[in-house]
Amino acid sequence: MQNNLVSDVEILKELNINKAPKGAISRYWLEIVKDGMGVPVRIPIIIAKGKIKGTTVGLTAAVHGNELNGVPVIQRLFNELDVKQLRGTIVGIPILNVPSFLRKKRRFLDGTDLNHIMPGKPNGTISQVYAWRVVNKIIKHFDYLLDLHTASNGRINSYYIRADMSDEIVRKMALLQNAQIIVHNPPSDGTLRGTADELEIPAITLEVGNPNLFQKGMIRDGLTGIHNLLGYLKITDSVVEEHSSETVICKKSYWIYTDTGGLLTVHPNVTQIVKKGEVIATLRNVFGDIIKEYEAPENGIVIGKSVSPVNQAGGRILHFGVIKIE
Repeated sequence: MQNNLVSDVEILKELNINKAPKGAISRYWLEIVKDGMGVPVRIPIIIAKGKIKGTTVGLTAAVHGNELNGVPVIQRLFNELDVKQLRGTIVGIPILNVPSFLRKKRRFLDGTDLNHIMPGKPNGTISQVYAWRVVNKIIKHFDYLLDLHTASNGRINSYYIRADMSDEIVRKMALLQNAQIIVHNPPSDGTLRGTADELEIPAITLEVGNPNLFQKGMIRDGLTGIHNLLGYLKITDSVVEEHSSETVICKKSYWIYTDTGGLLTVHPNVTQIVKKGEVIATLRNVFGDIIKEYEAPENGIVIGKSVSPVNQAGGRILHFGVIKIE
């Protein structure tokens, strides 16, 4: 029977996947840094290791502390695994950014976005050191990486994938997720995914819905895509659901911003196709008068959008995807 007491979980100074027992699911705490009182900050790690040697797939969630949907995706995956039939190793990190998770905040303790400074520095700021140790103590052990995220505060997301679609392995990983949208993103962008790609670890980002909550449908979709990849890699016996023809592939994406303040209403829904010149948002003043209407700059699709009405100048309107034409 699996031990349910977190206080009884083994504490590690370094992660050594080779020492994890074969044919079992093991739980660990990995010491990553020490806080202001010299108390270790520990990252939870789950390792499912088959009896047959094979590839290692890493799953990470909560790189931003308020991005929660990825947590139950990883938990449910390990609950569903038949480790006796496993070929290779699966490593799950349900909470990567522990300090921010405990504070229910997106950013790290020093106000930095941890997913914009990867791979960090061994002798830098507190966020840079944390990032560097995550990459060097954990990520370098993987052969593949799936990094689970959500939208930020005041925004909602479709279920979409960020991936370097010029890399054939990464492209296949992305297509296997059967997501609503895939956005081409090259590496070297300061993200955990980009850093893994630079280390020649094929990686994708799964954007699984909205922040600060659990969404059953999004969690189920994320879990299905991961099972697809594990089946494709022959790590499990999962039946692969073939790439959905409904997935929209974007050659690039960008945010559209306001240029003045007011109360914002964004009209199209996520995944909605919009045409150039179509009104996508209306901005009103405090008295209810229309200040400005914003139009789509070109044909595209809505990947995510702002749902917070209070919008200062320079606020986000929507995440706009430019669809790749085959």
